[in-house]
Amino acid sequence: MYIIVGLGNPEEKYAKTFHNMGFNAAADVAALLGAKFKKKECSSYVAEAHSGGEKIIIARPLTYMNLSGVAVKQLLAKYGATPSQLVVIYDDFDIPKGKIRVRPSGSAGTHNGMRSVISEIGTQDFARIRIGIRDPEINIPIINYVLSEVRRDDYELFVSACGRAAEAAVELAKGRPFDEVMTKYNK
Repeated sequence: MYIIVGLGNPEEKYAKTFHNMGFNAAADVAALLGAKFKKKECSSYVAEAHSGGEKIIIARPLTYMNLSGVAVKQLLAKYGATPSQLVVIYDDFDIPKGKIRVRPSGSAGTHNGMRSVISEIGTQDFARIRIGIRDPEINIPIINYVLSEVRRDDYELFVSACGRAAEAAVELAKGRPFDEVMTKYNK
């Protein structure tokens, strides 16, 4: 059992923003596994897949970014999963745009959504895949930046980054050793 959660904001007006990279990657995970987001539960849109006899839950919280932990806590409880069975995918301002970083644990950094997840589940010991969004050419406050739309010139870069993040999440869920996934994707 794995639960893969892509963080973002549920309204359409946020669909093309930097803060929705996790939502986009979760959609890519579902596509890779042939799953569809068919139900609402645990304050999330949820898709279910199976691989090698294991259930994989893919979720996109409806709680908005700053309360993401509420949905994650509900998902872990409903499916009887532990944080070791959780992968969270999200945007990260501290990483250059288009890069991804796979880590087995860590702090929330500057990310309020991750701060909420860590607070709600009581640990930072769970896998995360961070999609870099920092652009040194843009100098505006972080809160304005993360809620702004991805520039057309960068669109394909972020589509690719979300796709790679999804591939990494699927490999983790299918049991590939964490060190191998980190080596492959943390380039």
